[in-house]
Amino acid sequence: MAFAAGATNPLRDDDVARYEADGYLLLRKLFDEEETQLLQQIARADRRLQENVSDRVDASGQSMKLRVVGELSDDDIFSAIVRSRRVADTAERLLGEEVYHWHYKVIQKDAREGGAWEWHQDYGYWYNDACLKPTLLSCSIAIDRATRENGCLQVLRGSHHCGRVDHQQTGKQTGADPRRVAVMQEHFPLEYVELEPGDALFFHGNLMHRSDANRSEQPRWSLICCYNTRSNSPFTESRHPFYTPLERWADERVAELGRAQLAALRE
Repeated sequence: MAFAAGATNPLRDDDVARYEADGYLLLRKLFDEEETQLLQQIARADRRLQENVSDRVDASGQSMKLRVVGELSDDDIFSAIVRSRRVADTAERLLGEEVYHWHYKVIQKDAREGGAWEWHQDYGYWYNDACLKPTLLSCSIAIDRATRENGCLQVLRGSHHCGRVDHQQTGKQTGADPRRVAVMQEHFPLEYVELEPGDALFFHGNLMHRSDANRSEQPRWSLICCYNTRSNSPFTESRHPFYTPLERWADERVAELGRAQLAALRE
């Protein structure tokens, strides 16, 4: 499905039904060419992404870089995307309730270096952050082209209906119980989610997903915006925030802030 930039709530009822059935919804061209180019250039030029990254080592010993951000700012393109109506309003429609910012992260899978993500559910982690319900979702936005060769996301379509699966240490990552995953693979189709820059995948907190290591000459970076629902605010203090209203910004702010930020980075 292609997205008409500037539309506040473009989803049809059958889009929501597809998300509920499959556990994910793919929106092509969520961001236009200018916005995508700004995102690509800023991601590479912003030194904070290099200074505050952590490594995630897979079972084979390969590493992927990850930066997780909990606080939104008023002057960067990443925060503008999280607040944008085309993302936040879509998340709200899919979850059926007011959403707020959980965190965002920039995944950096560099050419020939970026490691794999083991099979996991996001709620497999967030359950331990005092969320009673799996009413959270992620929106993965392609900064670079995502292909099978450079380690695009893989999902088990419909697997979110299984509920939360226990997670355990796998290499230096936390992954889903491999015995349970093996059985799930017999029941749910494996889909490779190949994306062009600017495409976005919204997916349920219990959707089982993974990605291969990047064995290509092309990087695969992505921005992942994560949202929780108002009623699912943590019942006790955790690493993540309690509910706080999310200020929504017009979609045009993405390019406006992006231009200003890129100019500042080049000074």
